[in-house]
Formats: sequence, C-alpha cells, structure tokens
Amino acid sequence: MDNASLSRKPSPTSEFGVDEIPEAVRDNPYPEAKPSQSQKKRLIWKLVGLGAVAFGVSIWLHLNFNFFPATSRAEQTEQNPAPASSASPSAISPVAKSTTGKSGPVTPDNLLGHLPYQEAPASDLVAVTPEGSVKLRSSAAAKYQEMVNAAAASGIYFAPISGFRSLEDQQHVFFDVKAERKQNVSKRAEVSAPPGYSEHHTGYAIDLGDGSSPDSNLSQSFENTPAFKWLEANATTFSFELSFPKNNRQGVSYEPWHWRFVGDRQSLETFYKAHSIKK
Repeated sequence: MDNASLSRKPSPTSEFGVDEIPEAVRDNPYPEAKPSQSQKKRLIWKLVGLGAVAFGVSIWLHLNFNFFPATSRAEQTEQNPAPASSASPSAISPVAKSTTGKSGPVTPDNLLGHLPYQEAPASDLVAVTPEGSVKLRSSAAAKYQEMVNAAAASGIYFAPISGFRSLEDQQHVFFDVKAERKQNVSKRAEVSAPPGYSEHHTGYAIDLGDGSSPDSNLSQSFENTPAFKWLEANATTFSFELSFPKNNRQGVSYEPWHWRFVGDRQSLETFYKAHSIKK
C-alpha cells in the first residue's frame, strides 16, 4: 500500500455507508407518514358519527329527564304542560280560586263560580212592582205575589230590588260598576255574575230587601232582618229558595238577599241542569 493510500482518511460517509442513503432521507431521518385520502375520509365520518350520537343523547336526556331545563318558569310550562287526567271533571279542568277561597273547575260553562243562563223571553215577563221596574217570569211572578201577601199578613214588607236582567243590563252591573270601584274581575264576581252567567237572566231570580231596613239592602247584614227570617222559614212554601247560601257548592259569596223560583218544570230544569255541570 502506498503512502498516499495510508495518509488518506476514510470519509464518514464511506465508513458508515451513508452514501448509500437517499438524499431526501438524509435531510429528514424520520419522515412523517402522511395519511392517505381514504384515511382522511374515514376520520371525517367518525367525527360526524360521534357528533350525531352526542346530539341524540342530549335530546333524549332533555325529553326524558329535563336535563337541560328551560331558562324561565314560563318556558318550562310551555315546554312541559301538565298532563290531563281522565279521573274526574275537576282533574281535567283548569282550577281557579272562587270568591270564598275554595277551588272549583273552570270550564266554558263555569266562570268564576257562576253558571251560564239564557235570557227569558220578553213575552213571559210580568212586573211585580207598581212602576214596572222589577219583572219576573209569569209563573214566578204569581207565586211571588202570593208570598208578598202572606208576609204582609205577618207584618213583613219586602223591598224588591232587582228581578229580570238582560245581557246588556248585566254588562253594566258587572263591568261598569267594576270600573267605577276599581275592582279586579275576581273581586267583582264576589257580588255579581258576568254577563251571560247571572240567574237574573232567567226571570226566575229576585233580590229582596227589608222595607223597614233599607241599610241592609244587598248586604250580608240582611240575614239579621225580620224579612230574611220570614223568608228562611216560609219561602219554600211558595217554591222560592236561597240561591247562594253559606258554603254553597258553586263557591259564590253568600247572598242572603238573592232568591230564585223553582216551582215548575222549566225553572227546575233551568237551575238544576246548570248545576249538573259541577258534578
């Protein structure tokens, strides 16, 4: 071996055979493996599938457990209305407080404790006062006059306040007076029925006062007058009854002055068919 060969140092590349490594690999000894097109598609579909499953689970939790509650009570009520029950009418109807604090079913046939009635025909109305301002249906008027005569024989004199009222009359009595007194609807309903829901429409009902005690008119203090005591003892003889006694099943405020005639088939059907709505 010549001196030139001995003095020449082996190059690192030739010693370790690096010259045989491709140039691209030498620049990056650990090249990154790039995903293929098919692998990219599979990854996208996996992400879409996971998103769909997560969305489905959230919907299921909301529907079954209200896991994501509404932001307000109103929204909760709208989204989850109370289920109806077929157990009884009171269970399937909305409930509102009556004027006595009791609760009763509120339906299209029951408004604030009052029941619906039709107007009596004008042809069957008879005046029971000299000036003609208070009228009843003919059958009720005849029995009322008999009752007045019997009471007078005992020294009792009634003061008839109100008999038949049209829908228009009741509109004034209920809404106009409510506005004058600045009452809300429930408060006004304690002493007056809304139009269409007053027994006065029938021509069978009458409000009475004591001629010797006008201060008690349309007041619960009327129960302390001689006129009320006489009615309490004798009115049924003439087929009149108290419409709204204390703790009545309609939940309407006690009205000792309000009496109704139930002395013939039509009057009985008028009131007791209406009451059957409450059963």
